[in-house]
Amino acid sequence: MNKKISVLGAGSWGTTLAVLLFKKGFNVTLWEVDKTQAQLLDQKRVLSFLPQTTIPKEILITANLEIACQEAKVVVFAVPSQFMGNVAKKVANLRKNEKYIAVSAAKGFDRKSLKRMSEVLEKELVANSQPEIAVLSGPSHAEEVSKGIPTAIVIASKNISTAKFLQAVFMTPLFRVYTSEDIIGVEIGGSLKNIIALACGISDGLGLGDNTKAALMTRGLAEIGRLGMKMGANPFTFPGLSGMGDLVATCMSKHSRNRNLGEKIGQGKSLKTALKEIVMVAEGIPTTSCAYKLAEKLDISLPITKEVYQVLFENKEPQIAIKNLMERKPKGEI
Repeated sequence: MNKKISVLGAGSWGTTLAVLLFKKGFNVTLWEVDKTQAQLLDQKRVLSFLPQTTIPKEILITANLEIACQEAKVVVFAVPSQFMGNVAKKVANLRKNEKYIAVSAAKGFDRKSLKRMSEVLEKELVANSQPEIAVLSGPSHAEEVSKGIPTAIVIASKNISTAKFLQAVFMTPLFRVYTSEDIIGVEIGGSLKNIIALACGISDGLGLGDNTKAALMTRGLAEIGRLGMKMGANPFTFPGLSGMGDLVATCMSKHSRNRNLGEKIGQGKSLKTALKEIVMVAEGIPTTSCAYKLAEKLDISLPITKEVYQVLFENKEPQIAIKNLMERKPKGEI
Protein backbone atom coordinates (compact mmCIF):
# COMPACT_ATOMS: atom_id res chain seq x y z
CA MET A 1 0.00 0.00 0.00
CA ASN A 2 0.88 3.68 -0.19
CA LYS A 3 2.87 4.07 3.02
CA LYS A 4 1.53 7.56 3.86
CA ILE A 5 -1.12 7.96 6.56
CA SER A 6 -2.55 11.30 7.64
CA VAL A 7 -3.80 11.81 11.20
CA LEU A 8 -6.01 14.88 11.52
CA GLY A 9 -6.12 16.18 15.08
CA ALA A 10 -3.07 16.51 17.32
CA GLY A 11 -4.81 15.89 20.62
CA SER A 12 -3.86 13.00 22.88
CA TRP A 13 -5.63 10.32 20.81
CA GLY A 14 -4.55 11.58 17.40
CA THR A 15 -0.95 11.93 18.58
CA THR A 16 -0.98 8.45 20.12
CA LEU A 17 -2.28 6.91 16.90
CA ALA A 18 0.24 8.84 14.83
CA VAL A 19 3.15 7.52 16.92
CA LEU A 20 1.75 3.97 16.88
CA LEU A 21 1.45 4.01 13.07
CA PHE A 22 4.92 5.53 12.67
CA LYS A 23 6.42 2.73 14.75
CA LYS A 24 4.78 0.26 12.34
CA GLY A 25 6.77 1.78 9.52
CA PHE A 26 4.28 4.18 7.95
CA ASN A 27 5.04 7.68 6.71
CA VAL A 28 2.82 9.67 9.09
CA THR A 29 1.70 13.29 8.92
CA LEU A 30 0.03 14.85 11.97
CA TRP A 31 -2.26 17.84 11.36
CA GLU A 32 -2.90 20.50 14.02
CA VAL A 33 -5.49 23.11 13.06
CA ASP A 34 -3.82 25.98 14.95
CA LYS A 35 -0.66 27.20 13.16
CA THR A 36 1.00 28.49 16.34
CA GLN A 37 0.26 25.26 18.22
CA ALA A 38 1.56 23.23 15.29
CA GLN A 39 4.84 25.16 15.36
CA LEU A 40 5.20 24.72 19.13
CA LEU A 41 4.44 21.00 18.91
CA ASP A 42 6.94 20.65 16.09
CA GLN A 43 9.60 22.28 18.27
CA LYS A 44 8.83 20.54 21.58
CA ARG A 45 7.60 17.17 20.22
CA VAL A 46 5.66 16.58 23.48
CA LEU A 47 2.04 17.25 24.45
CA SER A 48 1.58 18.77 27.91
CA PHE A 49 -1.18 16.26 28.73
CA LEU A 50 0.71 13.29 27.25
CA PRO A 51 4.22 13.92 28.66
CA GLN A 52 5.38 10.32 28.42
CA THR A 53 5.16 10.37 24.62
CA THR A 54 7.80 11.98 22.43
CA ILE A 55 6.71 12.52 18.84
CA PRO A 56 9.46 11.23 16.53
CA LYS A 57 11.10 13.93 14.42
CA GLU A 58 10.26 11.93 11.29
CA ILE A 59 6.53 12.62 11.79
CA LEU A 60 5.66 15.77 9.89
CA ILE A 61 3.58 18.13 12.03
CA THR A 62 1.73 20.75 10.00
CA ALA A 63 -1.21 23.16 10.06
CA ASN A 64 -1.51 22.87 6.27
CA LEU A 65 -4.35 20.47 5.58
CA GLU A 66 -3.45 20.07 1.92
CA ILE A 67 0.07 18.95 2.79
CA ALA A 68 -1.26 16.67 5.52
CA CYS A 69 -3.75 14.85 3.27
CA GLN A 70 -1.82 14.77 0.03
CA GLU A 71 -1.50 11.23 -1.38
CA ALA A 72 -2.47 9.53 1.87
CA LYS A 73 -4.09 6.12 1.46
CA VAL A 74 -5.59 6.37 4.96
CA VAL A 75 -6.87 9.59 6.55
CA VAL A 76 -7.63 9.29 10.28
CA PHE A 77 -10.08 11.88 11.60
CA ALA A 78 -9.22 12.35 15.28
CA VAL A 79 -10.91 15.73 15.70
CA PRO A 80 -13.72 16.50 18.21
CA SER A 81 -17.18 15.65 16.91
CA GLN A 82 -18.28 19.28 16.56
CA PHE A 83 -15.47 19.93 14.05
CA MET A 84 -15.80 16.72 12.05
CA GLY A 85 -18.11 18.09 9.35
CA ASN A 86 -16.07 21.20 8.67
CA VAL A 87 -12.76 19.31 8.48
CA ALA A 88 -14.29 16.60 6.27
CA LYS A 89 -15.68 19.21 3.89
CA LYS A 90 -12.19 20.70 3.47
CA VAL A 91 -10.64 17.27 2.91
CA ALA A 92 -13.28 16.49 0.27
CA ASN A 93 -12.29 19.58 -1.70
CA LEU A 94 -8.63 18.58 -1.49
CA ARG A 95 -9.15 14.94 -2.49
CA LYS A 96 -11.64 15.27 -5.37
CA ASN A 97 -12.29 12.03 -7.27
CA GLU A 98 -9.61 10.20 -5.27
CA LYS A 99 -9.89 6.82 -3.60
CA TYR A 100 -8.77 6.52 0.01
CA ILE A 101 -9.97 5.29 3.41
CA ALA A 102 -11.42 7.73 5.93
CA VAL A 103 -11.30 6.50 9.53
CA SER A 104 -13.30 8.19 12.27
CA ALA A 105 -11.55 8.06 15.63
CA ALA A 106 -14.06 10.45 17.24
CA LYS A 107 -17.01 9.56 19.47
CA GLY A 108 -20.23 11.53 19.40
CA PHE A 109 -22.92 13.01 17.17
CA ASP A 110 -23.25 16.08 14.99
CA ARG A 111 -25.05 18.59 17.18
CA LYS A 112 -27.40 19.90 14.47
CA SER A 113 -28.24 16.85 12.38
CA LEU A 114 -27.75 14.21 15.15
CA LYS A 115 -25.82 12.13 12.61
CA ARG A 116 -23.15 9.68 13.70
CA MET A 117 -19.57 10.54 12.78
CA SER A 118 -19.41 8.01 9.92
CA GLU A 119 -22.59 9.55 8.51
CA VAL A 120 -21.02 13.01 8.72
CA LEU A 121 -17.93 11.74 6.87
CA GLU A 122 -20.07 10.03 4.25
CA LYS A 123 -22.17 13.15 3.69
CA GLU A 124 -19.22 15.51 3.33
CA LEU A 125 -16.69 13.27 1.58
CA VAL A 126 -18.65 11.14 -0.86
CA ALA A 127 -20.00 14.15 -2.78
CA ASN A 128 -16.50 15.01 -4.09
CA SER A 129 -14.37 11.92 -3.56
CA GLN A 130 -14.55 8.13 -3.31
CA PRO A 131 -13.55 7.12 0.21
CA GLU A 132 -14.25 3.97 2.11
CA ILE A 133 -15.57 4.86 5.58
CA ALA A 134 -14.51 3.12 8.80
CA VAL A 135 -14.73 3.68 12.55
CA LEU A 136 -12.13 2.92 15.23
CA SER A 137 -13.50 2.49 18.75
CA GLY A 138 -13.10 0.58 22.00
CA PRO A 139 -11.54 0.88 25.47
CA SER A 140 -8.38 2.75 24.56
CA HIS A 141 -7.18 5.55 26.81
CA ALA A 142 -4.39 7.39 25.00
CA GLU A 143 -2.41 7.56 28.25
CA GLU A 144 -2.21 3.75 28.35
CA VAL A 145 -1.84 3.00 24.62
CA SER A 146 1.08 5.43 24.45
CA LYS A 147 2.81 3.52 27.27
CA GLY A 148 2.46 0.21 25.44
CA ILE A 149 -0.16 -1.20 27.82
CA PRO A 150 -2.02 -4.09 26.09
CA THR A 151 -5.21 -2.77 24.48
CA ALA A 152 -7.94 -4.23 22.25
CA ILE A 153 -10.16 -2.17 19.97
CA VAL A 154 -12.58 -2.58 17.04
CA ILE A 155 -12.43 -1.36 13.44
CA ALA A 156 -15.89 -1.28 11.85
CA SER A 157 -16.82 -0.74 8.21
CA LYS A 158 -19.76 -1.68 6.00
CA ASN A 159 -17.13 -3.21 3.74
CA ILE A 160 -15.50 -6.03 5.68
CA SER A 161 -12.48 -6.06 3.37
CA THR A 162 -11.82 -2.43 4.38
CA ALA A 163 -12.08 -3.39 8.05
CA LYS A 164 -9.63 -6.26 7.53
CA PHE A 165 -7.22 -4.01 5.65
CA LEU A 166 -7.26 -1.49 8.52
CA GLN A 167 -6.89 -4.32 11.03
CA ALA A 168 -3.54 -5.09 9.43
CA VAL A 169 -2.60 -1.39 9.37
CA PHE A 170 -3.26 -0.69 13.07
CA MET A 171 -2.56 -4.02 14.76
CA THR A 172 0.57 -4.46 16.86
CA PRO A 173 1.60 -7.02 19.52
CA LEU A 174 0.23 -4.58 22.14
CA PHE A 175 -2.68 -3.07 20.17
CA ARG A 176 -5.04 -5.86 19.17
CA VAL A 177 -7.66 -5.00 16.54
CA TYR A 178 -10.92 -6.83 15.88
CA THR A 179 -13.17 -6.24 12.85
CA SER A 180 -16.88 -5.57 12.63
CA GLU A 181 -19.45 -4.74 9.96
CA ASP A 182 -21.78 -3.14 12.54
CA ILE A 183 -20.67 0.46 12.15
CA ILE A 184 -23.89 1.71 13.80
CA GLY A 185 -23.50 -0.37 16.95
CA VAL A 186 -19.80 0.43 17.31
CA GLU A 187 -20.49 4.16 17.07
CA ILE A 188 -23.49 4.15 19.40
CA GLY A 189 -21.55 2.22 22.06
CA GLY A 190 -18.56 4.51 21.79
CA SER A 191 -20.69 7.63 22.03
CA LEU A 192 -23.25 6.84 24.73
CA LYS A 193 -20.73 5.34 27.15
CA ASN A 194 -19.58 8.92 27.80
CA ILE A 195 -23.03 9.80 29.14
CA ILE A 196 -22.97 6.86 31.52
CA ALA A 197 -19.43 7.82 32.58
CA LEU A 198 -20.76 11.27 33.50
CA ALA A 199 -23.45 9.58 35.60
CA CYS A 200 -20.88 7.36 37.32
CA GLY A 201 -18.68 10.37 38.00
CA ILE A 202 -21.62 12.21 39.54
CA SER A 203 -22.23 9.16 41.72
CA ASP A 204 -18.57 9.21 42.81
CA GLY A 205 -18.79 12.92 43.55
CA LEU A 206 -21.82 12.31 45.75
CA GLY A 207 -19.84 9.71 47.69
CA LEU A 208 -22.06 6.80 46.65
CA GLY A 209 -20.75 3.27 46.39
CA ASP A 210 -19.88 0.42 44.06
CA ASN A 211 -23.47 -0.81 44.09
CA THR A 212 -24.66 2.47 42.62
CA LYS A 213 -21.96 2.56 39.97
CA ALA A 214 -22.64 -1.06 38.99
CA ALA A 215 -26.33 -0.26 38.61
CA LEU A 216 -25.61 2.80 36.48
CA MET A 217 -23.21 0.89 34.23
CA THR A 218 -25.51 -2.10 33.79
CA ARG A 219 -28.66 -0.09 33.16
CA GLY A 220 -26.57 2.28 31.06
CA LEU A 221 -25.59 -0.61 28.82
CA ALA A 222 -29.31 -1.39 28.46
CA GLU A 223 -29.89 2.19 27.29
CA ILE A 224 -27.02 1.96 24.81
CA GLY A 225 -28.48 -1.24 23.38
CA ARG A 226 -32.01 0.19 23.28
CA LEU A 227 -30.98 3.22 21.24
CA GLY A 228 -28.57 1.25 19.10
CA MET A 229 -31.08 -1.42 18.09
CA LYS A 230 -33.68 1.23 17.35
CA MET A 231 -31.17 2.74 14.92
CA GLY A 232 -30.42 -0.61 13.28
CA ALA A 233 -27.44 -1.97 15.23
CA ASN A 234 -26.64 -5.62 15.89
CA PRO A 235 -27.48 -6.38 19.57
CA PHE A 236 -24.44 -8.66 19.83
CA THR A 237 -22.15 -5.64 19.37
CA PHE A 238 -23.00 -4.16 22.77
CA PRO A 239 -21.49 -6.88 25.02
CA GLY A 240 -18.28 -6.39 23.00
CA LEU A 241 -15.32 -4.02 23.12
CA SER A 242 -17.08 -0.95 21.73
CA GLY A 243 -20.01 -1.48 24.09
CA MET A 244 -19.34 -3.03 27.47
CA GLY A 245 -15.57 -2.80 27.08
CA ASP A 246 -15.49 0.92 26.45
CA LEU A 247 -18.21 1.49 29.05
CA VAL A 248 -16.21 -0.23 31.81
CA ALA A 249 -12.97 1.57 30.97
CA THR A 250 -14.59 5.00 30.77
CA CYS A 251 -16.74 4.69 33.87
CA MET A 252 -13.96 3.32 36.08
CA SER A 253 -10.77 5.01 34.93
CA LYS A 254 -8.83 7.90 36.42
CA HIS A 255 -8.02 8.85 32.80
CA SER A 256 -11.68 9.36 31.85
CA ARG A 257 -12.45 13.03 31.21
CA ASN A 258 -16.17 12.39 31.38
CA ARG A 259 -16.05 10.49 34.66
CA ASN A 260 -13.80 13.19 36.13
CA LEU A 261 -16.15 15.91 34.93
CA GLY A 262 -19.15 14.13 36.44
CA GLU A 263 -17.33 13.74 39.74
CA LYS A 264 -16.77 17.50 39.95
CA ILE A 265 -20.46 18.11 39.26
CA GLY A 266 -21.41 15.57 41.93
CA GLN A 267 -19.21 17.51 44.34
CA GLY A 268 -21.34 20.58 43.73
CA LYS A 269 -19.37 22.42 41.06
CA SER A 270 -21.17 24.06 38.14
CA LEU A 271 -20.74 22.65 34.64
CA LYS A 272 -18.86 25.80 33.61
CA THR A 273 -16.40 25.50 36.50
CA ALA A 274 -15.92 21.76 36.00
CA LEU A 275 -15.18 22.20 32.29
CA LYS A 276 -12.50 24.79 33.06
CA GLU A 277 -10.81 22.40 35.48
CA ILE A 278 -10.56 19.41 33.13
CA VAL A 279 -9.19 21.54 30.24
CA MET A 280 -9.55 18.86 27.53
CA VAL A 281 -12.70 18.16 25.49
CA ALA A 282 -15.38 16.05 27.22
CA GLU A 283 -17.50 14.59 24.42
CA GLY A 284 -20.13 13.44 26.91
CA ILE A 285 -21.56 16.97 27.21
CA PRO A 286 -22.76 17.44 23.60
CA THR A 287 -23.45 13.69 23.34
CA THR A 288 -25.91 13.90 26.24
CA SER A 289 -27.83 16.64 24.48
CA CYS A 290 -27.87 14.72 21.17
CA ALA A 291 -28.91 11.42 22.76
CA TYR A 292 -31.69 13.17 24.69
CA LYS A 293 -33.02 14.61 21.43
CA LEU A 294 -32.68 11.26 19.66
CA ALA A 295 -34.65 9.54 22.43
CA GLU A 296 -37.47 12.05 21.97
CA LYS A 297 -37.34 11.74 18.18
CA LEU A 298 -37.37 7.93 18.24
CA ASP A 299 -39.76 7.71 21.21
CA ILE A 300 -37.60 5.47 23.40
CA SER A 301 -36.86 5.56 27.12
CA LEU A 302 -33.33 6.55 28.20
CA PRO A 303 -33.86 7.42 31.89
CA ILE A 304 -30.19 7.79 32.87
CA THR A 305 -29.54 9.96 29.84
CA LYS A 306 -32.58 12.08 30.71
CA GLU A 307 -31.42 12.66 34.28
CA VAL A 308 -27.85 13.49 33.22
CA TYR A 309 -29.27 15.94 30.68
CA GLN A 310 -31.35 17.66 33.34
CA VAL A 311 -28.38 17.88 35.72
CA LEU A 312 -26.14 19.36 33.02
CA PHE A 313 -28.53 21.69 31.26
CA GLU A 314 -31.47 22.32 33.61
CA ASN A 315 -29.59 22.71 36.92
CA LYS A 316 -31.22 19.68 38.50
CA GLU A 317 -29.65 18.64 41.78
CA PRO A 318 -27.69 15.37 41.34
CA GLN A 319 -29.25 13.93 44.53
CA ILE A 320 -32.71 14.44 43.06
CA ALA A 321 -31.64 12.82 39.78
CA ILE A 322 -30.52 9.70 41.67
CA LYS A 323 -33.75 9.71 43.68
CA ASN A 324 -35.81 9.92 40.48
CA LEU A 325 -33.97 6.96 38.95
CA MET A 326 -34.46 4.84 42.07
CA GLU A 327 -38.15 5.67 42.41
CA ARG A 328 -39.20 4.97 38.83
CA LYS A 329 -42.19 2.70 38.27
CA PRO A 330 -41.29 -0.98 38.97
CA LYS A 331 -40.53 -3.02 35.84
CA GLY A 332 -38.83 -6.17 34.63
CA GLU A 333 -35.13 -6.08 33.97
CA ILE A 334 -35.35 -7.13 30.31
